[in-house]
This record gives sequence, C-alpha cells and structure tokens, in this order.
Amino acid sequence: MGRWLSCITNLVYRVGLRLCPASHSLRSLFLNKLANSLLHRFGQHGIMSDLDEAIELYRDALLLRLPGHSARSSSLSNLAVSLHDRFKQRGIISDLDEAIELHRDALHLRPPGHSDRSDSLNSLAVSVHDRFKQRGIMSDLDEAIELLRDALHLCPPGHSDRSLYLSNLVVILHDRFEQRGIISDLDDAIELHRDALHLLPLGHSDRSSSLNDLAVSLHDRFKQRGIMSDLDEAIELHRDALHLRPPGHSDRSNSLSNLAVTLHHRFEQRGIMSDLDEAIELHRDALHLRPPGHSARSSSLSNLAASLADRFEQRGITSDLDEAIELHRDALHLRPPGHSARSSSLSNLAASLADRFEQRGIMSDLDESIELHRDALHLRPPGHSDRSSSLSNLAVSLHDRFEQRGIMSDLDEAIELHRDALHLRPPGHSGRSLYLSNLAVILHDRFDQRGIVSDLHEAFHFYSQLSHLSHVASRSDLRFAKSWAAFADTLNHASALLAYKTALKFLDQQVVVLSPSFHHFDVIREAVSSLATDAFSCSVRHGALTTAVELVEQGRAVFWTQSARFSTPLDELSVAGDTGVALAEEFRRLSFRLRNAFNQSTEDQSPQIRQLTMQWDDVVSRIRTLPDFSRFLLPPLFCDLQKAAEGGPVIVVNASQYRCDALIVLTDQNPVHVPIDITQTEVADLSSEFQSLSKEFGSFDTRHKLVSILRKLWYEVVGPVVQALRVSNIRPGSRIWWCPTAEFTLLPLHAAGAYEKKRDSLSHIYISSYTPTLATLVRARRQVSRDASLQHFVAIGQGNPDGGRPLECVAPEIAVVAKRLKPVVSSFTRLEDSDATVKGAFDALNCNQWLHLACHGMPNRQQPFESSFAMRDGPLMIKDIMRSNWQDPQFAFLSACHTTVGDEESPDESIHLAAAMQFSGFRSVIGSMWSVDDEVAQEVVSGFYENLIDDSGRLDCTRAAMALHKALKKFRGSGIPLEQQIVFVHIGV
Repeated sequence: MGRWLSCITNLVYRVGLRLCPASHSLRSLFLNKLANSLLHRFGQHGIMSDLDEAIELYRDALLLRLPGHSARSSSLSNLAVSLHDRFKQRGIISDLDEAIELHRDALHLRPPGHSDRSDSLNSLAVSVHDRFKQRGIMSDLDEAIELLRDALHLCPPGHSDRSLYLSNLVVILHDRFEQRGIISDLDDAIELHRDALHLLPLGHSDRSSSLNDLAVSLHDRFKQRGIMSDLDEAIELHRDALHLRPPGHSDRSNSLSNLAVTLHHRFEQRGIMSDLDEAIELHRDALHLRPPGHSARSSSLSNLAASLADRFEQRGITSDLDEAIELHRDALHLRPPGHSARSSSLSNLAASLADRFEQRGIMSDLDESIELHRDALHLRPPGHSDRSSSLSNLAVSLHDRFEQRGIMSDLDEAIELHRDALHLRPPGHSGRSLYLSNLAVILHDRFDQRGIVSDLHEAFHFYSQLSHLSHVASRSDLRFAKSWAAFADTLNHASALLAYKTALKFLDQQVVVLSPSFHHFDVIREAVSSLATDAFSCSVRHGALTTAVELVEQGRAVFWTQSARFSTPLDELSVAGDTGVALAEEFRRLSFRLRNAFNQSTEDQSPQIRQLTMQWDDVVSRIRTLPDFSRFLLPPLFCDLQKAAEGGPVIVVNASQYRCDALIVLTDQNPVHVPIDITQTEVADLSSEFQSLSKEFGSFDTRHKLVSILRKLWYEVVGPVVQALRVSNIRPGSRIWWCPTAEFTLLPLHAAGAYEKKRDSLSHIYISSYTPTLATLVRARRQVSRDASLQHFVAIGQGNPDGGRPLECVAPEIAVVAKRLKPVVSSFTRLEDSDATVKGAFDALNCNQWLHLACHGMPNRQQPFESSFAMRDGPLMIKDIMRSNWQDPQFAFLSACHTTVGDEESPDESIHLAAAMQFSGFRSVIGSMWSVDDEVAQEVVSGFYENLIDDSGRLDCTRAAMALHKALKKFRGSGIPLEQQIVFVHIGV
C-alpha cells in the first residue's frame, strides 16, 4: 500500500513539474518535493536509481535558488544529505567531500539565531566524522567535536533533537579517545552517554542502544584506570540492554556477546568462576544466533574459544581446551589472508596449542604454535597496536621449546623478542608488568644455563620495577610479584624483602575489591597461599623483626579482616570533634546498609551494592584526611600491633619453607627472636601425625603417642620460647598468647611439655591463650562494653538435634551454668530442646552478650563455611554467623566438639566456629580442638564459671583464660585421659 502511495505522490509531483516551465516560480518547489519523495522511497526500499535521481533533482532546485533565495540553505542541506547517503552506499569519497562543502555553505546561510542552525552543525559534524574514518585526519575529528558541542548548546534540555546530538557527540569523543588515549574524552563521553540515556525512558526504541554504548565506554575506562565499579556497572548496563533485546531482536547477539566479554574480563580481575561459566554460556547463545555466513560469526567463535581456554586453565578439563582449539581453527578459516582480524585468530590459536602442549607434551603442537605466532607477528608490523603482544607470545613459545630441546638460539631469540615487547609497553602501561615478569624469568633461566651474572642482575632489575606500578594491581600482577619474591628469596637476593612487601600490597589491592562473601574464599585462598609466612621468614632473616610482624599480619586471616571492615570500632573517631562524630555515624550507617545488602543479595555487584560501595569508599577516604586517621582500615603498623601485648606477650610461631622462627611481641621493646630448630616439613609431619591421632581419642589408649608429640613440641618449639620469656622477665603464672601460623595452627602448643617427673610443662609455667592475628586481639581489647552495669546471659543447650545422636549431658550442663550464674547476672535465659533452633539462637544473641552453647559441633573440612552447631531444626553454620549483627557480644563458651577445627588446606585463614564467633564480635571465646567427653565438659564448666566471677561478684571476660586454667588444673593426676585435660582452649582477651 505504501509503495503505491509513494508512486502516486511521485506522479503528482512529476505532473506538477511538467506544468511549471524553467522560469516558473514554483518549479524549484516541485523539484524539491519530488526529490524528497524519491529520497524517502530510497530509505524504504534501497533502490539506488531513486537516490541518483533525487540528487540530480536537488541540483536542479539549487540552480533555481540563487544566492539570496530564502530556501537556498534548505537546498544546500538536502543535496548534501543525499550525497552523504550515496557515499555510505558506494563509498565514493568525492560525494562525501562535496557533501561537506555544501553543508558548510548551508551553515554559512544559517547564522546564530537561525532555527535550523543546530541541524546544519550536526549534519556537518557527522559528515566530517565520516571523512575522518576514511582518511584519518585528526583535524576532521576535532572539528566534528566542536561542531556538535555548538549544536548541543543550541538544544537545551527538553529539545527534541538533544538526545540525537548527544549520541553523535559521544561516538566521536569515544573515537578521539581511541586515537589519542586522552582519558578526559572518555570521561566526557560517559557523562554525555548518561545524559542521553536519561532522555530515553523505558519503552524508547533507542534505549537498549544507549545502554549498550554507555556500557562499552565504561568498560573502556575500566581498562584504562582499573576501577572495578566501572566494570561492574558496565555488566549491569549490558544486562539491562539484553533484557530489552529479547529473542528475535536484531541486536540480541551483540548484547549477549558484549555481556559475555565484560563478565570474562571481571573473571580475569577477581577469579570468580561463576563469571567465567556465565560468559561461556552467553557466548554459546550469541554463536547460535550467528550461523555460517553471519558477519560476526568469527568473533563469536574466537570469544567462546578464549573463554573455554581460560576455564581449562582453571579446572584442567581437557575437553574445554580441545573445543577451544577447534573453535579457533574455525574462526581462522573465516578470516582469510587480508582479513583485519586474521592476526588475532593466528595468535589465539597459537596460544591454545601452546596450552595443549603443556598439558600433553606433543611437540607438534608447540612447533605449530611458534609458526602461527610468527605469522601473526608478520601481520603486525611496527606501529601495530598488537605488535607487543605478538612479540611476547612468540617469545614465550620459543622459551617453552628451549626447555624441551635445550637449543640456546631459541632462548636467545626469546630474550630479544621480550626486550622488543617491553620497549612497546612503557612505564604506566597496564600490561607492562606481564612483560617485566616474562623478561625477568627468561633472563634468570639463561643465567642458570650460562652463569652470566649480568643476566641475573638484569632479571632482578626488571622484577624490581613491579614495585612502581601506577595502576591498581591485578591478579596477574600479584602472581608476578610472588614469583619475584620466590626467586629472590631462593637466591638470597637483596630485593627479596621488597618483593614480599610488593606482593602483599598487591594482595591488599586485590581482596579489597571482593565482597565479604564466603563465595570468594577460594579466590582469597589461592591469592594468599604461603605468602605471609614466607614474608615473615624473609624479614626475620634480614633482621627486620617489626616488618616481619607487619607482613605476616597483612597476609593472614585475610577473609576475616575483610569482613571486619564493617564493624570497626569507632570510639576514637567519635571523639575527634564534630567532623569525626559525623563521619563515624556515616561510616556506621553505610557499613550497616552495605553489610545487609551483601547478606540479602545473590548478585555480588548489584546496582545497590555498587552505589553503597562507592559511598562507603568515599567516607573512608574522608576519614583518612583527619589528623591521626591517615591509616584508617589500612594494614596496621607494628606500633599499632604491639598493643596486642598489653595483657601479656604474644608469640608468633611461624612455619615457612625457608625455616621456622618465633617472635615474642612485647609492649615496650622490639620483638624478641627465638630460632626454632625444626623444619616446615617436620612440622607438617607432626601435624599430620597429630590429626590422625586425634581421630582415635576416646577409642584407644593414645597417651603414649600423644605425649611423644607434646614432648617434641616442647623441646623443639615451646621450650626455647619459654626460655626467652624468662630472659624477658615474664614471670611464671603470667598470661601469654600464641599466634601460630601454617601447620602450627593445627598443633596443641598450649599443652606442650616434657611430661616427666620433675620436668616442667607449659601449663605449669604460664596461662596460654590463642589469637588468630594480633589485630584481632587489639580489636578485642578496644571493644569495651557499652553498658558494663548490665550482663545478660543466655545458655543454649541442644541435646536432641535434627538428625544427630542425643547428648544426655547437655541438660545437666545447662543446669550447672544456671545454678552458678543466675544469682550473678542481670538476666539469665535458658534455651533448650525445641526452643534451641537456629532462629531462636540468633534472636537470643541479639539481646544477650554472654553465651554458653552446649551441643554437637560439626566441622566440615571440605566446605569450612558449612561447619556448624547442631540445632533442633538444622545446622547453625559459619556462613549464618557471618551475617549476624549482634550488639556488644562479650564472651562465648562453645561446649561442643571440634570448634577450633578448620580448613586444613588454608590454616592461616582460621575458618572455624570459634574464629567465626570471635570475628562476629565476641571478645573472649572458649573452644575445643577435638572431641569432648560429655562428663569432662560438665566438670570443666562447673569449675570454669566459679572462677569467671571477679571479686565484685560480676562476670569478667578477661578472666576466661585464667578460669579455664584453674578448672583444668584440677584434672592433673586424675584418671581423666590426657587428651580431655587439654581439649579446651581460650581465644581472645
């Protein structure tokens, strides 16, 4: 119907033209109307003859509208637009040049104040921008930006054309950013994108495109500055765009692909596997929508292959790698010689073949990889943006071949290629750290081959440049710094300590972008490994004892430290004037909201969480501007950590692959070093032997084997520490705190002794407590009860848990506690049997500060966050405790089995039930290291609470260690098995 109407309209205009001879005043009008109609029909049906005829008619109309004619500017503009359209169809540059000149003439006839001036400015800008894309002349790009700024100035908010002009300016600013790398252009583009999006409400046909464009710009800015909030927002915007492009939408495949790419990039930053898995599924969906013949199919093949290759590196599933290689081959087939993306496909296929070589050792894969890398390099001549990547990739594969065949020419060539690659990544470039590390590693290898000292010096010269990164460190940067530290420490190089400091700084930058979610624990565990304990050892060997304490603190209990950010005591800030009071209140409010948002959200980076995180970061920055608060929430210095020893010395016992040491932290002097004559391997063997033995407690007579282990601990570890404590004038009967690391965390240091007549054991000399970190102990000491006059106590007993065996001694134990404490405390609540549910326990802890919990303890070594207390209706797990917001908790007696048993693979993270209670705010905690005999527990509890009451008749949580010590002392020489005499431990103040 529309086509017939168009034909009739054209016929009418043609008749009108025949009735208007050359001199007729209306002839130019009919010429213009017929041209407009033909141009419209071309837009509908794409018939080129319509466009050609329209151009000729516009020329004829222009000839009749001489300078001075009121409609001349319209004719100039119309002819320019049609020539521009023809250029876009046929690519004839002379059409574009003529269009630009005609647009200039039209603009000249539309001076400031003319109603169509903004339209001319926009049209000229678009044409000049298209010419830039053809010829690359930067002045065209600069002019286009200024023209569009002028057009926007004439279209204030509310103008119908404002969103169009904003969109055009954004595209051109983004292009100039890509040319010159001026970040302010990208910043401007993003702000204009936001303005354009604001003008496109829900339901607008262009909203999905605007969401997509803003996401792309934010992703680009992330790649420049590394600000994770930009990447998180880009992902959310891509999700919103995808939602507006349902199945059947022409741009759905683009949105699927863009979202997948940004998720893949976030995986590279944070290492969260769910991001990578989702990216792969999205890439598969995009590929499904791009069948053979689709112009973007090769990109989808390549993107899916890259994501599968990365998943192979994480999980080692060879089918992922094999599929990646086949997809890369398919992509390369679609990118024949001359294709602009051929070099990328060559490089990607080469990389995956090299990965398969490392997996299966088939030399033909490596040889093919090298040839493909050479072909890619050939297509990336000097000046090509990806030349440095090709140089580096070829160097890596040649290095791999050298390691297989030992041909020195391969190694020498690899070094020169790495040098060339590094030259193309100057200081400040985000990818420079990779090239520094690669060159350092390969120079070290050549030193091993030839012994040329200059190679070794140069290797460490390149490594040391990692300490000067200008951007936020990535996961890869952390890996490079750890490699540097390992090399330097093994060779006893002077840069070793700097390497460890750099690696721990990078670790801090990495974990600070993670939410306090147990889902991220695997990422943290991988990042930490033995970094802190090796850094401690290196510092001690260099005589930097205070540094040793600082570094081991920075790299241990990282997960809990991150979680504790939101419950930081603010007493000192609250007395720092009006500004301090206001900032403290703002910090509390945002911490509470952010913590709740994390607890309630299944999406780690929802828009709400991202907004709250930005506000939280801002208030932290403002707090750091106050006097004496410059290190607020930064890794503590030794002078801060030393406060942990205010109640008695803290002994850090460290196991490292390099050696084992102890440091005694005292309040009034530098740490005291105690060498320990035991290796980490021996500690690990002793720990393994003890863990096996502990499983037999209660079933066999294990005393002889247990005493053997405790003696070894005494003579090789604890005894030398006690000697040093005596030299430091720490009197017998004093309290001491153990802060063990690595495998030492799994051993009962508090029970070490000779276990011979007339020979001492530790418990005869000092009263032992434990602390996961010094900072935890400092925080507990600062945490004074807000209302010390009130002491609300809850005793929770669950002897008949869901699915567990009955515990007959729970009720009598709770009765003992009640009898001892009811007359002493402000209020005493008993929660037993059907009332002792998960919710019941939580509710009780919301209004009680003192806790006695008697139930089954259920450790889960495979999933430590699912370790639990067994309640009537199910497990009260660590991941539940993490979500608590208990007010002013003071003390918890965990009368349950295995409450200090955690993840054996990462003992330094202290993921166990007792630690969860401590990090949720309890200042003082009693826990157990293995299974507890019910009757023994009842006796311990009775004696313990008798001694927890101070001279004024009140409970005092700082007496917990002494009370436990006295309760257990009664068992000496009794018939109670040794393991039951030492099963309970104290943690905290």
